[in-house]
Amino acid sequence: MLKTTLSLKPAEVTKDWILIDAEGLVLGRLASIIAARLRGKHKPQFTPHVDCGDNVVVINAEKVHLTGKKLDDKVFYYHTGYAGGIKGRTVRQRLEGKRPGSVIAKAVERMITRGPLQRAQMKHLYVYPGTEHPHDGQKPVPLDVGAMNRKNVGATHRQDKV
Repeated sequence: MLKTTLSLKPAEVTKDWILIDAEGLVLGRLASIIAARLRGKHKPQFTPHVDCGDNVVVINAEKVHLTGKKLDDKVFYYHTGYAGGIKGRTVRQRLEGKRPGSVIAKAVERMITRGPLQRAQMKHLYVYPGTEHPHDGQKPVPLDVGAMNRKNVGATHRQDKV
């Protein structure tokens, strides 16, 4: 009785659609769950070199929760391309800005191994600041991340201050 390891081919992959409501969820814990779903690590036929993950739709991205003082202390730096053009924005400024979903997308992007496969997997992540999304036709299955672990949900008294 020989045991063989199943290795998926890209044509054999089936991708599901998952809907996650990010309201009140802790950013890092949410990002790690999304990254695992994008990679396909929750599936028994996970193959590391094949994009076998699911399509993930995240709504209410602007209502994500951060623990401690990260909302004001954590700074994301970027460069404009000009000499001396380094700039920084806090997480609060990014969540209140034009694209609050970029905070979740960047957190997930940094949790996936870099390379061409990461860029392919990140195309299956859709983040929206409000409750509306255009993926109703795909019938995404809701995933209750808050019920997975009680630590996934931020403290209510701190959430009111945000």
